[in-house]
Amino acid sequence: MTDDCLRSEKRENLRKGVYLLPNLITAGGIFAGFYVIIATTDGNYATAAWFILLAAIFDGLDGKVARLTGTSSKFGVELDSLADVISFGVAPGVLLYVWALRPFGKLGWLAAFLYVICGALRLARFNVQVSTVESKRFVGMPIPAAACIVATCVLLFYELGGTGTIKMVSMVALVFLLAFLMICNIEYLSLKDPELFKRQPFMMLVIAIMLLIVIVAKPEIMLFLIGMTYLVSGPIVHYLKRRKERQGKNNLPIES
Repeated sequence: MTDDCLRSEKRENLRKGVYLLPNLITAGGIFAGFYVIIATTDGNYATAAWFILLAAIFDGLDGKVARLTGTSSKFGVELDSLADVISFGVAPGVLLYVWALRPFGKLGWLAAFLYVICGALRLARFNVQVSTVESKRFVGMPIPAAACIVATCVLLFYELGGTGTIKMVSMVALVFLLAFLMICNIEYLSLKDPELFKRQPFMMLVIAIMLLIVIVAKPEIMLFLIGMTYLVSGPIVHYLKRRKERQGKNNLPIES
């Protein structure tokens, strides 16, 4: 099929309309990301952090709603990708700069841009590899997870307090770490794996309920701990996997 035929087919599909519900949810995620920037410029950093987490909820819902209702579309996929750039790339980058990195001047906004561009590269790679990689794993930390970690760090700071020096130094280290993890080849568990939402052992329900209670009791601390656990899970599993592979090679019989 020629390029002209493909473009004509896409225009025809758009004339027929777009699916409303999943795209409205995606639009809600874009709104949340945009409000992160508004709240940040107004100095409401904790509110901005909560809206990043809200955008993550929208991001998790739109794809599931589209699959459950049979309303998946190429238009929705493209809109979701653009929403991720805004809500989990640009918005957290602005929050990082204004909240913690501004005292570093040019180096501060360059560090924030490093987070944004690595997030965009992560999304571009995901879009190219989406049909070729295992659905249960992400190659590199997904950008919504990176944005949520930024948000939980902001919330933890306001929960426990801390000096400006601690905030600036820790955020600089976090920016470079997240930027690296997003573009590296370390695999992370996909929280969007449909298998996670199928029948599970009864104890999994009990554990989930207990975890929910603890999160509600101390959301800032628990969400931070969950985010950090996810952050280190990738490198730990990667190290153990490589170690097992090396041991397997060393245990191979030597041919005579």
